[in-house]
Amino acid sequence: MKSKVFFLATALMFLAVPMFAADAAPASGPAQWKTVTAGFAMAIASGLCALGQGKAVSGAAEGMARNPGASAAIRFALILGLVLIESLALYTFAIIFAI
Repeated sequence: MKSKVFFLATALMFLAVPMFAADAAPASGPAQWKTVTAGFAMAIASGLCALGQGKAVSGAAEGMARNPGASAAIRFALILGLVLIESLALYTFAIIFAI
């Protein structure tokens, strides 16, 4: 079964080569979609960051409520996690401006 899938994937790859020999698209075509794509990328990244941060804060609050003695360790893990989550949005923002 694996050899059949490998053969079909290889055949598809070689049959798709003529597609790359087509004429170049006009310069105005893809350039007009950069703004729309950047908006969607930032919206998706920000939305997922918000969901992740909400879940992290919720879990930290529950953990501190159950074990107040470990609140310092939980708080450190929460802040580290929030920094890493927020970096996703900042990386997306930087990539948007780099393109």
